Amino acid sequence: MKIRTKIFLILFPITISIIAIGIGRMMISPTDILKILLGDMSVDKASRLVVINMRIPRIFLALLAGAGLSVAGLCFQALFSNPLATPDTVGVASGASFGAVIAILFSFNSLMTQVFSIFVGIIAVFVTWMVAKSKNMNVSFLVLSGIMVGSVFNALISLVKYVADTETKLPEITYWLMGNLGVSNYKNLYIGAPIIIISIFFVYLMRWRLNLLSLTEEEIISQGINIKMLRVSIITLATMMTASIISMCGQVGWVGLIVPHICKMKIGNNHSKLVPFCISIGASFMVIVDTMARSLIAKEIPISIITALLGAPFFIYLLQDMKRRSV
Repeated sequence: MKIRTKIFLILFPITISIIAIGIGRMMISPTDILKILLGDMSVDKASRLVVINMRIPRIFLALLAGAGLSVAGLCFQALFSNPLATPDTVGVASGASFGAVIAILFSFNSLMTQVFSIFVGIIAVFVTWMVAKSKNMNVSFLVLSGIMVGSVFNALISLVKYVADTETKLPEITYWLMGNLGVSNYKNLYIGAPIIIISIFFVYLMRWRLNLLSLTEEEIISQGINIKMLRVSIITLATMMTASIISMCGQVGWVGLIVPHICKMKIGNNHSKLVPFCISIGASFMVIVDTMARSLIAKEIPISIITALLGAPFFIYLLQDMKRRSV
């Protein structure tokens, strides 16, 4: 990868983030942002509080969520050799959402909500794995198991919504499921952020191995690679990323589908290059989407609405492109 490409991948999300800090109901000039970041106390207190306590943790979460979901989507697409695979393919998104919904129902604090969400997300993947394992770990059975487990947890979420108090808990659960970064703060990042960063780091280290998943099992084994361990590692890392992100900002769809394909259209299918591109573009994309969500209208728009409005047309285009190539 060229030096200028590496510089671009680093500077692009940083630039987008700095611009996003100044955009919102209270507009803050780039000069004041720079002064605040440098610790200059001459800027008015209200601007400093907005930047330090609200926008910086929110943008940091957006960077992590975008990068994590994009890399997780790329991992699942490589693992299942399916361009339409998403972070919910093995049921992790539904499981993590159910864990968070249970925590909200019982009025647990934000940290316990994260713990419940991550824990149940891991359980969902474990159940998927055990069901597929009975069929000798065939990838097709793993996908089918994930669909089944995801459907079960979605049904449980619907059950919780049905029994939840319609005046207090049901609106809170519904809004949370639509995805938003409005509750982000430094305290909420303590649990989820390290998990996401560490998982992305390990995927980055093993990014070249993702290219091997396009080969047959016999070819992979001939390369001296333990195929089962490789699959377990990828699923574990992608699961931890997805569950941690969902635990902090709810369900955010389409990012894991859109960004990997945008990167593939630009640079091809070499995962050694795709992983860093997905990290950078995914992080930037989520910051842009979140800035739109909190700035377009007076009331904040749930992120999943914007990602769906962007993702659905892209999905249609992707299907048409696949159709043209198959002809």
